[in-house]
Order: sequence, then C-alpha cells, then structure tokens
Amino acid sequence: MNDVIFETVVTTQSPQGVSHVAPMGIRYRGDEVVLMPFRPSTTLDNIVATGQAVLNIVVDTRVFAGSVTGRKVWDTRPAERITGVRLACALSHIELRLVSRQDEDQRTVLRLARVHEAVHAPFVGINRAQAAVVEGAVLVSRLKMLPPGKVDSEMAYLQIAIDKTAGPEEHEAWGWLREAVARHRQQGPP
Repeated sequence: MNDVIFETVVTTQSPQGVSHVAPMGIRYRGDEVVLMPFRPSTTLDNIVATGQAVLNIVVDTRVFAGSVTGRKVWDTRPAERITGVRLACALSHIELRLVSRQDEDQRTVLRLARVHEAVHAPFVGINRAQAAVVEGAVLVSRLKMLPPGKVDSEMAYLQIAIDKTAGPEEHEAWGWLREAVARHRQQGPP
C-alpha cells in the first residue's frame, strides 16, 4: 500500500518575521499533518524555531513552478490564530503547531496539530495541465540528479497535457519550467 502524499504549499516565518513559501508533499495522519523536509531546509529551520506553519491548499500551479525557478514572493494574508501568513491564492488553509520532531538520516519527521482551518474559495477541480506543471516542477527541482534524457522524455509527455488543457496560468508556469531546463543545460554540469 502506498503512503498517500498530497502536494501542497507550506508557509512559515523565521523568528525575525521573514516569510518563506515552499511546495511540499505532506501526509495526513488523523488530525495531524506530517511533513518530512530534507535537510538543510528553510521550512524545517523555521518550524523548529517557531513551532508553527501554515498549510496552503492551492490550484494556482504558478506557486509550484515559481518556487523551483526563483520566483519566491507571493501575495499573503495574515494567519488567524498563529503568527504567520497564508497565501492569498489559497483555496483553503490549515494553521499548524509543532507536536513532535524526529530526526532521521536525510529528513526530519515533523508532526503538526491543526490549530485552525478556513476555506476561502470553492474547489472546482483540477485539469491535467495543473498536474503536469506540478510534475514538471518536481523534475526541475531534481535537474542536478536526473539524466537529461529522462528529463526530456518526461517533459515531452507532460507537454501533451499542457497543449490540451492548460489555461493562461498553467502556460505561464510551464514556460518558467522550460526556461529553467534550458538555463540548466546552458550552464552545464558543475
């Protein structure tokens, strides 16, 4: 049986009040939310330092693509019950407090309790292009680890969904991802 992972966006703040936005796969465990960030991680550092985070449920895939291509500033709104922010584009958000932390080899397992939840807009569904952008963002985040042929074949397959179902937001996000692949190729291996 697979461990179901949901692609979301986590917002955190440093102790100095600097906001950080990061796409992150999360797991739901009853009333808790489990995050497993790789180390090093700004998200991890902020949660450990403040004990708080906000889970944002978004369908604007530009946040995912932007986060892996250097576009890290997004409109936010204040959280309601914790110190922090939520994304303005979030359909809903869950405010969280750290319950426990377990350090493992490459990752830290963070268990967070739900403090507050709010819905801001209806979920009307996803289209295939949105899923393709999220998968493309994962590929871009791993460009240094994957062989070029694998990236090319995956991007070509995902392009089909973009061509058939993308709206303006997905086209913009996909363009950012393609630019990132091209930039990586121009720079060559380290």
